[in-house]
Amino acid sequence: MSGWLDVVDGGLGNAIQDAGRHGYRHMGVAVSGFLDPLFAACANALVGNAGDAAAIELRGLGPSLKVRQGPLRVALTGALSASILRHGGSRQVLEAWHSATLESGDILKCGPVDGGTAYLAVSGGIEVAPQLGSRATYQRAAIGGIDGRLLASGDALPCRRLARNEYREYRAEPWQHAEGPIRLIPGPQVDHFADGELERLLAAVYRVTRDSDRMGMRLDGPALTHRSPAHADIVSDAVTPGTLQVPGNGLPILLLADCQTVGGYPKIATVIRADLPRLAQCRTGDELRFAAVDLPGALALQRRETERLARWKNGIGSYLPAGYLDETALYTCNLIDGMVRAEPPIRD
Repeated sequence: MSGWLDVVDGGLGNAIQDAGRHGYRHMGVAVSGFLDPLFAACANALVGNAGDAAAIELRGLGPSLKVRQGPLRVALTGALSASILRHGGSRQVLEAWHSATLESGDILKCGPVDGGTAYLAVSGGIEVAPQLGSRATYQRAAIGGIDGRLLASGDALPCRRLARNEYREYRAEPWQHAEGPIRLIPGPQVDHFADGELERLLAAVYRVTRDSDRMGMRLDGPALTHRSPAHADIVSDAVTPGTLQVPGNGLPILLLADCQTVGGYPKIATVIRADLPRLAQCRTGDELRFAAVDLPGALALQRRETERLARWKNGIGSYLPAGYLDETALYTCNLIDGMVRAEPPIRD
């Protein structure tokens, strides 16, 4: 069943993303996709979607959306909330990590994201036409999403209507990312740096600068020294989300989802997959520390996160929003029965 959301106000920094555009890096096409696939999977789970379904990634001021054809179920994850203006005139608050069902004519107004990255999932996912197998927005190439750009007023987002409104909603505890140092695997060009520079990286504290976006983040902290000026450049080879490049000034650049496919700066290390979602929640000025792990350790940490997500999904609970009658509870109460008619007693 077709559903539609109309974009009343696109907000700032919001785009359609999914699990990414895989299989085209050899053609120079970035993977793109969710910066925080764990938060996105949580939002999708709350509305009954697969974890890789296309959702709206929010990075600034959230959008305002009006339901053209409903009912639709929506859910938010991240540091934000939203308000719902019902077509009948009433208002209610939608907190993050909760779902809500919207009827035709309802308006959802998302607030600002308090740093980091948040997600808005819609029942069935955002069903814009895929390009190269993905709906992910990659602005630099103007592909995916809606004409390869951020959401704007007047856009229309196809999705799926709920088959029926069961009146119950869903909620879960906020997902907690792991704490501690960001873990990485050294290499592949550690030999391009002076002796002891890897250890210096692991002992240092770096801060996220304002010069950061979906392509990557520049870090401020101790400058790393190359073995020689000539070692500050390499013949361009493959990079990937998580790559820690070090240009001639010695200040690392941490590549993210929209990163290029090749680069000419030496790579001292790569952030492991299990910790990439944590980077999506970094704000300007946040401190980063690093720790080295080997490949078996990285694989074990990824398995642990996968298992933890499965447990989180099993912890999703249903509830009845205020204002709805719980018929199941009503019918199971110890009510008076056997009464057919109540009248004043007949007196002789």
